[in-house]
Parts: sequence; C-alpha cells; structure tokens
Amino acid sequence: MPPKVEKEHLNVVDIASSDDDGDAQTVARKQASSLGERQLRRNISSPEIPQSSGPITPPALPSGETLDSRSFWKAGNYVIGPTSKPALLEGALEHARVHPKFLHSNATSHKWAFGAIAELMDNAVDEIQHSATFIKVDKIDIKMDNSPGPALLFLDDGGGMDPVLLRKCMSLGYSSKKSNTTIGQYGNGFKTSTMRLGADVIVFSRSTRAGKATQSVGLLSYTFLRRTGQDDVIVPMIDFDISGHWAEPIIYSTHDDWSSNLKTILEWSPFSLKEDLLLQFDDIGPHGTKIIIYNLWLNDEGIYELAFDDDDEDIRLRDEALREATTKVLKKTVELQSHISYRLRYSLRAYASMLYLRKFNNFQIILRGKPVQQFNIADELQYPKVVTYKPQVAAGSKECSVETTIGFIKETPTNVSGFNVYHKNRLIRPFWKVKSDGSVIGNGVVGVLEADFIEPAHDKQDFERSSLFVRLENRLKQMVHEYWKGHCYLMGYQPPGFAAKQKKLLANQHNNSSNFPAGGKQDSRDEQPGLDVPDVVMPEGDLASTSVDQLCEENIQLFMRCEEKAQKEAELKQTIEELEKGLEDMRKKCAHLSSLLESKRKQKRNRLGLVTTIYT
Repeated sequence: MPPKVEKEHLNVVDIASSDDDGDAQTVARKQASSLGERQLRRNISSPEIPQSSGPITPPALPSGETLDSRSFWKAGNYVIGPTSKPALLEGALEHARVHPKFLHSNATSHKWAFGAIAELMDNAVDEIQHSATFIKVDKIDIKMDNSPGPALLFLDDGGGMDPVLLRKCMSLGYSSKKSNTTIGQYGNGFKTSTMRLGADVIVFSRSTRAGKATQSVGLLSYTFLRRTGQDDVIVPMIDFDISGHWAEPIIYSTHDDWSSNLKTILEWSPFSLKEDLLLQFDDIGPHGTKIIIYNLWLNDEGIYELAFDDDDEDIRLRDEALREATTKVLKKTVELQSHISYRLRYSLRAYASMLYLRKFNNFQIILRGKPVQQFNIADELQYPKVVTYKPQVAAGSKECSVETTIGFIKETPTNVSGFNVYHKNRLIRPFWKVKSDGSVIGNGVVGVLEADFIEPAHDKQDFERSSLFVRLENRLKQMVHEYWKGHCYLMGYQPPGFAAKQKKLLANQHNNSSNFPAGGKQDSRDEQPGLDVPDVVMPEGDLASTSVDQLCEENIQLFMRCEEKAQKEAELKQTIEELEKGLEDMRKKCAHLSSLLESKRKQKRNRLGLVTTIYT
C-alpha cells in the first residue's frame, strides 16, 4: 500500500454545473506584453524514437499500481475507503460534492481517444478569434515515480487563461463560449478529454487582462485523488503576477495555503522543483496555454493505448492500427485500407487533416514537429454536384439552407462512400453511410455538408437523435438515389430500371414483328408511295409511358458511355504501343550487349591463345 499523505488545505473547485456566465470574465483581446520572447528551454526532452523492430515491452508500473488502475476502462474500479464529513464553517451552506470517480465516469463519454484529442484542438481553434496562430501536439518524455514514460503535450499561443478562467476551466459545466463560430459549448470538454487520455494533467497558462499579466498552474490528478483517498475533487492551483520584473505569488487567503498548493503540485506532477515548474512557461511566450497529460492509459495488454514509435511524425491508436494491419493480410485490400476513410481511424495526422472543413488562413496544427496539411474530400470528387437542402426548423427559428457537395470519389474502391458531416466547421461524422448495406446504389458516392442546425453529442462524434436529424438522414438517402440515377452511367453502372426497360423494348419489338400478315408481306400501306412506316411500331400505351425526351436522354447517356469506352480503349492501345516499343528497345539493347560480351570473350580467348603460343 502506498503511504497516504495528510489532507492539507487546498483550493477546492466546486463542481457545480452552471450556464450563467454573467459574471465571467471574457477573454480579452491580445495585448502587447513587456515580456519578450524567451529562448525555448525545456527540462523535458522529446528525442526521436526509431520504429520498433521487436516486441513491445509493457511499461513498468510504479509501486502500488496495478494494470487495472492504469487501464482506462478499469480505472474506476477501486475500493472507496471510509470518508469523513468535513465540518462546516459558521454560516456556510452545505453543498453537494463530487467524488473523484466521477472524473473517470464522465470521461467514458469518449469511446475514441482521438475524439478526446480533437476536443483539445478545438479549444485552440476557438482561440483564433484571439489571434492564436498554432496548436502543437507532441509526445514528450517525463519521469514519474522514478520511471520514464511518454506524455502528451498541447501548446497554443492563444489569449491564455487568467486565474479566474483557469478555475472555471477546471469546473464542470461552465462555458463562456456563446459565439456562433466557436466549437465548444458544454463546458465539459477539457475534463472529459484529458481524463480520457491519461490519469493526470497539469496546465500552464499565461494571460494579460486589463493591463495585468498573470501566469497560473493547475493540477487535475486522478492519481493524487485516488491514492490519497480523497472523497472530493481537489484541484491545487497557484498563480503569479508577472506585471513587474519577476513573478510574485498571488495570495488569496494565506501564504501557507499557497505553499500547500505548490507542495502538492510538486509532489504529484513531473516537476519536483519550483524552478523546473516555472521553466515550463518559457516556451509559452507572453500569452498562451500549455497542457501536459501524463500517466497515459494502457490497453488490456498493459501497453500504451497511443503508439508513438510507429511513425515519428504521427500518433496512432495501437489497437486500431493492429486491427487494420491484420485486415490487410486477411482481405488483401491494400488500396482500400490506404484510403483516408480508413486511415483516420488509427492515424491522428489523417484525422486532423479532415477535422476542419475550411482551411485556416493564419493557423496551423503542428503534429510532432510537422504541420498537418488540411484536406477537403470535396476537392477529390468526380462529377460533383451541389444540392441545396432547407431543413424544417422549429417555429420562430431562423431559416437556413445547407449546401451539400456530392460526387464520386476519385480512383478509390467503390465501397468507400458516405457523407462527411460538419458542425461549425468541425467534423462530427466522417463517411456516414446512409444507404443500405449490400446495395450497389451509392457505391463510391461521397458527400460533404455543414449541418449547423442540428446539435452534436457531448463527445462530438455523433449528433443528437432529434427529429431534425432523422429528416436530414432521409433527405441524404434521397439525395444519394437521385445522384446515382443521373450519374451512375458515368462510372459504368446501369441506371436503376435500365434492364427492365431493355426487356420491355425487346418484348415490344417481338410483338410488333408477329403482327405482320402471313407470307411475310407487310400491310398494304407499305406499298403506297411517299409513306414511310418505321420498322418498329410501339403500342400507344408504351408511347405514353416513354416520352421522346426520356428516350433522347437515354440515347445521349449511351452515346457518352460509348465515347468514354472508345477513349479508354484508345488510351489502352496507346499504352500497349508504348510498352511494345519499350520492349523492342530493350531487346535491341540486350542484343547489342550480347554482341559486345561475345566480342570481349573472343578477345580474351585470342589473348590466352597468344600467351600459350609464346610460352610454348
């Protein structure tokens, strides 16, 4: 059993849900700071790790830790010891407390680790309105419990958080983001995302508000709360006033309380010295936020859930990557598995490239030292078509229209299909298949739309199942069928009902040929001069059901298909001619080389004969 530390007087964040932000300090616009850009100095190294060539070794667990306590889906299963009810101060009201287990259960809303990483990226993207220009996501090495291990680093140059905003960030349910353009809205993303990725997180933030420059440190440690037997969520935080020439502690109650918070942070964070702790602000600059998530979760095999050694420029989900690799061997569909619709399941670089619909003008996502190139799947569509959809919003709501770009994906296996649905520029559902499985209709059809009129779920990986969502789903199904009917022939597919029409036309031709008189003579009208009777006479009912315009349209489509086939055939012939020409050139070269070789051999034999004659 690890030794318990004495519960000390720390800053306790009241975990009370609140949507009232009337007294909240809104993030001020970025102001010039007297602090200059300091040279980057880290006490945390991030060396390049070569790709592993041997078996993966599970990390060593510290004393008192078990695999269950380090595996995310089992970390909430620990025994709760006896708790004591703290004495209330005179005149104070009793309030509901939140047990540390809630941090874990709250984080289980993220079934997918990349969804948690995306939440932290969203926070940086929301800071673009405060002149943020980048978000860096990287792997760094730290040392906890005398054993090294990886940690996740998130660093941005946004407006940062002052002491008030940092405390609200650590609270549940508070959000000051009420803009129509910001992605965050529930005030829960930071807690769920960080706790989903690792057991502990330390936050460094520097900000300037109303001419006062501050820097703050906050520690949200599930390990600390669990191992010290806490029955309430305690978040130690310290603040500094850096408006002057050096950092002055900001004291809210007593200096002992401030020192107690600092002591807890140093004991349970990767930084055991105050000097090391303050060095972490050096690469933030005059404003911004730095988040370090450590004690990353392990999978059921005791190996880190996130893989950093497969690609030095990427972060991958280990279990998903192994599953995809196995699928490649079994199904031998290398081309399909290499498409982004599959790679985004296990590659953070692939997922981040599609995470935001509109390309940034002055903002970059830098993953492990290399910027992520944004990718819009709509730019890769063949025969694109824009369809406008006007959802039936509730009475009194502002009417809106949604433009959906739909088309065939280029040079990709046909079973890649679906709609990429965004909400406020953020990808919520990638490659959402609305068509029925097993149907050829919609194969290779991909769409892109931004649906701001429906609300995303809390993990931002799906939408709430509202009536608006159901109507959108039905409209997208209809959209696929309409597009397929008018464009499938361009990809070599028969339009729906084409085979039935062909059979009907052949049957009509057979019936008309049987109406000729005996002896093979046609009607006497054929003998009348100047009267031209068509070879095939269609019944009146069939003429009524098949208009001239429809027949013309089908003929045009058939002609276009014939032209495309002829063009492909010409290209293939040209390719064959080029290959045959290259083959003939290679044969000539081989013959030339053979003659040269034979000549060399003859010269060698002649020289040997001459030498033999001389010696004789």
